[in-house]
Amino acid sequence: MSDAIKGLRAGTLPPRAVCVTFDDGYRDNLEVALPILQRTRVPATVFVATHFCQGENMWNDRLIDLVSQIPGERADFSCVDCGELELGSLQQKRQAYSTLLDSLKYNPPQQRLEQVATLYQHFDLPEAPARMMSPDQICTLSLAGVEIGAHTVDHPILKVLSADEQYRQIDESKRYLESIIKKPVIGFAYPNGKPGVDYDQIAVEHLKKLGFDYAVSTAWGTNTVIDSSFELKRFTPWEKSGLGFQRRLLWNGLKTHVGR
Repeated sequence: MSDAIKGLRAGTLPPRAVCVTFDDGYRDNLEVALPILQRTRVPATVFVATHFCQGENMWNDRLIDLVSQIPGERADFSCVDCGELELGSLQQKRQAYSTLLDSLKYNPPQQRLEQVATLYQHFDLPEAPARMMSPDQICTLSLAGVEIGAHTVDHPILKVLSADEQYRQIDESKRYLESIIKKPVIGFAYPNGKPGVDYDQIAVEHLKKLGFDYAVSTAWGTNTVIDSSFELKRFTPWEKSGLGFQRRLLWNGLKTHVGR
């Protein structure tokens, strides 16, 4: 991403250039993605939420693990104000997870963690093994040439936090990653990433003060030299076919062009 930003500003970025990014800091970025990236000679950037490199899974993954383990046709989630949810089929489990996710997502990070802990205690279920990279694995990824960016400490929705807490989440994640990889961390990904919903100009100004060079959102579209480097558009390649992905690329390009 940092090379792309330089090329975009200098007018030397090739036409239809694409950047590959990964969010959160999952171990499979190192074990699965890195060999593919190296084999195909594709550079990439990984944005890491630093709290979870100490062995604890992200709260949303813990919810998935929890719901998948609960036996029976239905279960009572009143302890987190979600009532009784159906669990008899895979589709119902997915819907139950979605309901829980939507209910907890916009709570402050400590409250979310406490709610997830309450659920595990209520259902008396074990936690899944860690799936996030350790500090040593983050360093290994960096040494392999992958750019490391910050993604806050706890992956909160920044807009629900006070200005001071937003600053702390951004600052501490940057400083911690720099202490691990011994390189400047100049890129940032907003958790969840919807402009105006998940973050606002308070976070943008914090990033500028802390010496970041760019930040990525999850607003769909493509980027040109007139776009802010602190609200770069990004989209997810969920399609399972090459043709579907090509359509997505085309749609985002058209969306940006029409928006101008």
